[in-house]
Amino acid sequence: MNYKKKDKMGLTRDFKETVQNRINRDPEFREELLKEEARLVHKTIKKIFKNFRGILAADESDGTIANRLGSVGQESTPENRHSYRHTIFSTPDLKRSVGGVILFDETLRNKETIAPLIENDIVLGIKVDKGAKPYFLDSHETLTEGLDGLDQRLVEYKELGAQFAKWRAVLLQNNSPQGLLANCWTLARYAKKCQSHGIIPIVEPEILMNGMHSIEDSYRITRQALHILFDALHYEDVELEHTILKPNMIVSGYESNDRADAKTVAKMTIKCFRNEVPCALPAIAFLSGGQSDDEAIKNLSHINRLDNLSTDEKKPWHLSFSFGRAMQSGALKLWSDGLIKEAQDWTRERGLICQKAVRGY
Repeated sequence: MNYKKKDKMGLTRDFKETVQNRINRDPEFREELLKEEARLVHKTIKKIFKNFRGILAADESDGTIANRLGSVGQESTPENRHSYRHTIFSTPDLKRSVGGVILFDETLRNKETIAPLIENDIVLGIKVDKGAKPYFLDSHETLTEGLDGLDQRLVEYKELGAQFAKWRAVLLQNNSPQGLLANCWTLARYAKKCQSHGIIPIVEPEILMNGMHSIEDSYRITRQALHILFDALHYEDVELEHTILKPNMIVSGYESNDRADAKTVAKMTIKCFRNEVPCALPAIAFLSGGQSDDEAIKNLSHINRLDNLSTDEKKPWHLSFSFGRAMQSGALKLWSDGLIKEAQDWTRERGLICQKAVRGY
């Protein structure tokens, strides 16, 4: 934000100190700054999803990226991590289908790695949670950690160029009400901290779909989690207009013998969200979870296709994607074989396929 343009009296002393002093003694100036910040946040969200674009999730932790590189016979060294990520980020025309990228701490700090994203005006995001840990001793449930020191990290990440952040809560089909409440309230506290620093929060309450359960079971637990989440966001006074939701789709358990088809997934997903997600929320970016790449894209297409089939199914939110593996899986093997151009061609085509799914094709 260019405060000098907003301060008609002119700023002649230290930038931050002068602005803070002005804020403390001039409520009208503070209100003006808050309105300008709100306009910028709204503009950034529109920019991310403009022209049916979505978000690339490239925020793999040290352990996850080591496993993925190891799966193609590559060691997880700083050089290899940079080479692979730079290959993806420098894909020609990536900006046609990707409006934002979620990064890991190491990646955001490497100016060379993220240079192609900045050059193509792709919005930078950052994973800020510290991972899911046992909710209590010997518990099968988890609670995501990372609130300690978050304010300081957000200040630093913003200075490094991050405009949005992501926090993931890992939830189970048989999660207890207490576990749901603890995770959702933590998501809300994280979101409030983000907004206090002018950073857009992505809240990700992921219900894991491993198991034999039916799509009706998935609907029930997802609806319960979303209900608790938006209650928590309300009580933490989070601005929904400046928030992005990254949820799971409503699907049958991955090991189920009677898995619902894409049309049923679309209708159950939209039914759930229309019951629990306020229309003030501007955008929903679906995660792919444990679905196959093709299944996740097909389901996303059918979810958006409902808009074209019936006015009764019109939705108030922009429905897009925040895919990780589904946007990278084929490119990883090609990169490991030294086929850089082919890896980028695959990434570009996969991005365009995901973009078509957002349009309902």
